Amino acid sequence: MAYTNFAYIYDRLMYDIDYSKWANYIEEIFKRNKAQVSLLLDLGCGTGSFCLEMANRGYDMIGVDISSDMLCCARKKFEAQGKDILLLNQDMTRFELYGTVDAVVCLMDSVNYITNKRDLKRMFKLVQNYLNPHGLFIFDINSAYKLEKVLADNVFYDVGEDIAYIWQNNYDRRNRICEFDLTFFVKEGEHYERYDEIHRERAYLSEEIMELIDASGLKLLDMYDQLSFSPPKDESERIFFVCRKE
Repeated sequence: MAYTNFAYIYDRLMYDIDYSKWANYIEEIFKRNKAQVSLLLDLGCGTGSFCLEMANRGYDMIGVDISSDMLCCARKKFEAQGKDILLLNQDMTRFELYGTVDAVVCLMDSVNYITNKRDLKRMFKLVQNYLNPHGLFIFDINSAYKLEKVLADNVFYDVGEDIAYIWQNNYDRRNRICEFDLTFFVKEGEHYERYDEIHRERAYLSEEIMELIDASGLKLLDMYDQLSFSPPKDESERIFFVCRKE
């Protein structure tokens, strides 16, 4: 799914995401695994907030995203802070780099947006190919529990001073696809503009992910509950995977 109009209001909707906390967590994973990371690839980088946070901490960043609109927002954000970060407008299931990197991250349930299992398998193999020896691959997923029990067939909404949204979900249990029907009303001057988008995420079982990791040649090191170092529970809503290239 390539974000279009949504890209330009994404940051206003994601105001509650603490990118510093996420960066602290990723750095702690580096530390725990004694990973020496200088060059870091962010797959599905979106508007670049995580890239920018890590760049400000001294990492050389590469961002990959399929949405040119998202990357346009990211570029403006980087320029405003004087950061020169390489951005590549590519499908993360078919990405190409000029060389290898020390670590790869794919965050904020970007993996769930890959609804075809073969595409996800190809992405994992590409990650393995472009990682330096002993490099880490860290990613998270919305758990099957969250998509099936929390988000499925529910309606969410929020009304702010200059933006409001209605988020309706429909879960296809046979294909394990959760479809998000998003409608936004954004204040532009004295009027509101309406934007509509449909996004889809696939519910992957942890066992499926583990099989794909193994097939890619990567080694699974750990699985964690959301932004913690505790093992996932049956009702974990976000699961982190830490892999290494041997």
